[in-house]
Amino acid sequence: MNTIGTTILGYPRIGPARELKRALERYWAGRTGEAELLAVGKDLRARTWRKLRDAGLESIPSGTFSCYDQVLDTAELFGALPGRFTRLGLSPLDTYFAAARGVQDEPALEMTKWFDTNYHYLVPELGPDSRFRLTGTKPLDEVREARELGIETRPVLVGPVTFLLLSKATRPGFEPLELLDELLPAYAELLSALKAEGVEWVQLDEPAFAADRTTKELNALTRAYHVLAKAPDRPKLLVAGYFGGLGRALGVLARSPVEALAVDLLTEESFVDAVAAEGALRDKEVLAGVVDGRNVWRTDPDRALELAARLTGTAEHVSVATSCSLLHVPYDVEAENLDPRLTSWLAFADQKVAEVVLLGRALRGEPVDLSAARAAVADRATNAPDEAVHERLAALKPEDAVREPYADRAARQEQALGLPPLPTTTIGSFPQTTDVRKARAAHRAGALGEAAYVAEMHAEIDRVVRLQEELGLDVLVHGEPERNDMVQYFAEQLAGFASTEHGWVQSYGSRCVRPPILFGDVSRPSPMTVPWARYAQSRTTKPIKGMLTGPVTILAWSFVRDDQPLADTALQVALAIRDEVRDLEAAGLHVIQVDEPALRELLPLRAAGHEAYFAWAVRAFRVATAGVAASTQIHTHLCYSEFGEVLPAIDGLDADVTSIEAARSKMEVLADLSAGGFERGVGPGVYDIHSPRVPGVDEVADLLRTAAAAVTSRRLWANPDCGLKTRGYAEVEPALRHLVEAAHQVRAELG
Repeated sequence: MNTIGTTILGYPRIGPARELKRALERYWAGRTGEAELLAVGKDLRARTWRKLRDAGLESIPSGTFSCYDQVLDTAELFGALPGRFTRLGLSPLDTYFAAARGVQDEPALEMTKWFDTNYHYLVPELGPDSRFRLTGTKPLDEVREARELGIETRPVLVGPVTFLLLSKATRPGFEPLELLDELLPAYAELLSALKAEGVEWVQLDEPAFAADRTTKELNALTRAYHVLAKAPDRPKLLVAGYFGGLGRALGVLARSPVEALAVDLLTEESFVDAVAAEGALRDKEVLAGVVDGRNVWRTDPDRALELAARLTGTAEHVSVATSCSLLHVPYDVEAENLDPRLTSWLAFADQKVAEVVLLGRALRGEPVDLSAARAAVADRATNAPDEAVHERLAALKPEDAVREPYADRAARQEQALGLPPLPTTTIGSFPQTTDVRKARAAHRAGALGEAAYVAEMHAEIDRVVRLQEELGLDVLVHGEPERNDMVQYFAEQLAGFASTEHGWVQSYGSRCVRPPILFGDVSRPSPMTVPWARYAQSRTTKPIKGMLTGPVTILAWSFVRDDQPLADTALQVALAIRDEVRDLEAAGLHVIQVDEPALRELLPLRAAGHEAYFAWAVRAFRVATAGVAASTQIHTHLCYSEFGEVLPAIDGLDADVTSIEAARSKMEVLADLSAGGFERGVGPGVYDIHSPRVPGVDEVADLLRTAAAAVTSRRLWANPDCGLKTRGYAEVEPALRHLVEAAHQVRAELG
């Protein structure tokens, strides 16, 4: 058998210095042309392939680069972009970006989380009349690019069944999976074209089967790979499952004619034994995913080799790989200036590639030196606990997570706040201007003193508060000019966290975040937001909303320690946030928002884990928010998720008001809320801030009327989908004016 050998399932693509982000934003702003943008992408791909070759990988992936999103790439590749974009008369590249970001007259495709990660993908729209044909050449082009560099690659594609399962039906009662027989010939045509190009292996990703799947969906997987295996003159097929065990899909793929499987061996111990027991793997190569592609801790070499060795003898060949794509981790820990001890515990993408190569050699019995890795793993195990944090956790009582009944709170809040029906607000952040970013950077570098920095931030808060008063919003925010990111900002002020300088990870498109590293016990040395919020409240008679990030989201958007249960870590963070909530209330703020946009993100992919997750996630939020008076209104915010799957948790949070992304989905979430008996305040977003388009008054009013049909006006709020930090004032001001005008209009209609 001609094996794949040591490999990774994907690699970061935004660029070590965020080169792609900057090129995209220059292009969208009209400051550069298509040729310049594409040249940046080509350079990043070449640098990646050379780096992976020089690192010693035996198989190098291609096709993992994207100008926006790999699912959108797949839709474009097979001619599946909606007609409302292809009829705009734009260039192919601008048509692609119109689907991703929207244009003034056409909203973008919906966006949601890529399984249980913080990466977002664009949701394809498919209906009974959808037809597929191979219209793109991206996989072939990248194979040729790499070959010009003397490098042979393994193209990576989203698998056909996962692509359909992730798509949205354009007609009620229709399931995109019904299009499988329409889609498979296009995949087969591509496979034949790749074989003609001299490609030996193709990787087809099917992560959808890390979740619970029906017999119908498993039958579709069976059919897909029996059909594709019969494609004439095809390359060998590697099917990759990741983000968990494959469950019953393991047997389906093991009995299929594909030549190799990539399996995630890190998520559930029992899956290792299931792979080893599957007799049908004896004629296949198995890529043992023993290097974690989603977290940054150095691999325990003895544990990894033990897992991989358990598969030896059950497959024709066993190779070492990452558990999933390295898209979810930063590039290089050596670029950071972290504490040397902490650095020794870490492995970013480049270090993980080196781990794969080293472990692959060790698995083959070659002499390798694993002493440094063993020493780092052992040293990390000696990290001393913070006894005060553990004592506080042990002292928590059930009543620490309980507030007065909602009806009593609502009456007290109505009296205290005096808000009109259908009140208007924003989610928290306002656009961060160049001057704000420069001031923050200068302060961080020591070039701007504390007093001058505070004066600049106060001036920006004044401007944002005045603007909101002029717009007529009912509940104001201070705009968050002092914050770099909604998680990193807090991590920089909490004990137990470390922050990177260059540890950027793509969230979607050009949006990047720097997840902090949660390595120890968490506590709050001092107030984090109170001075800014107190100042803002002193500048207006309207209520200012205090803005915090919730414990689940802080965990989800950090690289979290894996040496204690997530539930315990969440409660540590919750106690730190609880202290901040109480201090905000004492400072005179009576509306406090604790954001949990990642509530759905951490939900286990299989239903068996849901109940335990809901229990600790809800408890953490309630511990964080239950220490205030009934008259203090607690808000939370959720975005870009399949909300129906977490309704029990949304209800369990017991927030007084929940704002939810709803503009792209045209208020679909309200049906779930109504069916679930949700009875507290809700703000379904009516302005999609992830698109540059400005919604008109009539559009917003129609969305509010739809919402009002499902939610009484006394419980309904009007707000954008998310924070406004990434938008510009040229878009934000008219959009918010339209939002307020529409709310007044609908408020009058509702009496």
